[in-house]
Amino acid sequence: MLNTLSQLEVERLRDASKGDLSVLLRRCALAVLNSGSMGDDAEELLSKYHDFEIRVEQVNRGLRLQLTNAPGSAFVDSHIIEGIRELLSAVIRDLVYFDNEIEGNPHHDINTSSGITNAVFEMLRNARALIPQVQPDMVVCWGGHSISREEYDYTKYCGYQLGLRRLNIITGCGPGAMKGPMKGATIAHAKQRTESRRYIGISEPGIIAAESPNPIVSELIIMPDIEKRLEAFVRLGHGIIVFPGGVGTTEEILYMLGILLHPDNADMPFPMVMTGPESSASYFEQVDEFIKLTLGKEATSRYKIIINDPEDVAKTMKNGLEEVRKYRIQRNDAFYFNWLLKIDQEFQTPFKPSHENMRSTVIDRSLPTHQLAANLRRVFSGIVAGNVKPEGLKAIRQHGLFEITGDSGVMRSLDRLLAAFVRDDRMKLPGHQPYEPCYRVIDN
Repeated sequence: MLNTLSQLEVERLRDASKGDLSVLLRRCALAVLNSGSMGDDAEELLSKYHDFEIRVEQVNRGLRLQLTNAPGSAFVDSHIIEGIRELLSAVIRDLVYFDNEIEGNPHHDINTSSGITNAVFEMLRNARALIPQVQPDMVVCWGGHSISREEYDYTKYCGYQLGLRRLNIITGCGPGAMKGPMKGATIAHAKQRTESRRYIGISEPGIIAAESPNPIVSELIIMPDIEKRLEAFVRLGHGIIVFPGGVGTTEEILYMLGILLHPDNADMPFPMVMTGPESSASYFEQVDEFIKLTLGKEATSRYKIIINDPEDVAKTMKNGLEEVRKYRIQRNDAFYFNWLLKIDQEFQTPFKPSHENMRSTVIDRSLPTHQLAANLRRVFSGIVAGNVKPEGLKAIRQHGLFEITGDSGVMRSLDRLLAAFVRDDRMKLPGHQPYEPCYRVIDN
């Protein structure tokens, strides 16, 4: 997948003193080599393999990776597993491309909305994810890595029904609700003898060590930050299915609804289904209640909740994708990249989840709906960082809990929602230690 690098690129990949590229490479490579792991503690992974090293070398035939003290699960009889080799190549491809061709390149102004969208397009095109002359068939599946066995099995049944209809799957590439739909779809695709099957996983350096790619991912794409990762989902995908999850899934829901509520997107078909087994009904009731309180009933009209019916989920999505196809033809928009979707810069600008930024994020129902959605997304993004990202974990240890303040009604609803996530083990994978919140909700 990647045959050549310049001498400067190779030097930057192996010398940490020349930038962050080598640090990102080590973190992402270790996550890929740990593919299939059920852990979600990035610090534990990095500590366990503290002596892991990866070196990129140029040879006359292309590139050679030298791995030292890598996870043994990545090898069979001393040979690296072919799928993991491909994912490692994708890591280098994406990290080098963004670092060398986009960031700091005067032709790419990633400080503007259009510049960010173009950067997302370039990243996806360079990864060969944009395939023209193919009907809309990409379904984005969001959901948590920490879900029950019943919920996981349900995601497989839904993936199976999607696969029978020859639909392809995009997820965040990790375990749980990100793995289940892909696993179900593989069986259905095999039954249908589908040749153009696709299992795309989109991640970013901050989260990949906590959500190592599952073994079914055949196309891995590493976006530089969570905001570009989210935009890649909605530009590349044609519809969204949301399975049970935690704060990361809620962040994704708020991102999608905040965009769909923009007046420019009012008439754009973008099917969105929230679904789970009967045991997950209360989860979606809580999420639905929170959305009604914060974003209003208009937001709830942009999605459909289907409980315990994978076949209905797949049929609803298939019908929705037909509306997408007709709309794109009418508007002369590409099937492979949603150029017409309006995304305000509030949803594109990277948010640094520092204590100051978390405390100063305004949560007030008097804000315009899209702005409130953008700010709520940032709050949930900060909690994700405090839960699993190495930088967030370090900040919590040094400076204490993140403080979330705002409208009293929203804060009470937020506190109830987060408490339910903790009670139902949706914050992190259940382990030997009880979950310790990284946040404090303050009712003004």
